[in-house]
Amino acid sequence: MAGALRKTMVYLGFAEEDDERYDDLDTSEDRYDLEEDRGAAVTPLRRTPVAHVVREPAATLNRITTIHPRTYNEAKTIGEAFRDGVPVIMNLTDMEDADAKRLVDFAAGLIFGLHGSIERVTSKVFLLSPAHVEVAAEEPAPPVSTRGFFNQS
Repeated sequence: MAGALRKTMVYLGFAEEDDERYDDLDTSEDRYDLEEDRGAAVTPLRRTPVAHVVREPAATLNRITTIHPRTYNEAKTIGEAFRDGVPVIMNLTDMEDADAKRLVDFAAGLIFGLHGSIERVTSKVFLLSPAHVEVAAEEPAPPVSTRGFFNQS
């Protein structure tokens, strides 16, 4: 079995056919000589600073972009606006369901990669917010009863 494995390794180029040149390296003196020759200066790796993907946004929010895509090919305009730090409202009502799902998946990857957030406004309208924009969603108030508690006594 070892012969077949060896032949396969030679055929694929993972091993060489000539095993005889390694036979004379088995002596302990040769091993000692090889260990002495291994000494080499270590070149330290330089750390390069990582570029920031997200540019620092302005302190004030000047605009919000609303996009009504009809095909998945318009994902580029959504990505470019979001990458520039502009909140994007995606209105997917004009799209087929399959393309709309693909675009929502694209938007989810986009907000994950750029540390943003996504909010569903309606069933086919989404708000993509960059990391520097905080969205405060209003919770609907519980209905107030005009009549008091029901007296069960």
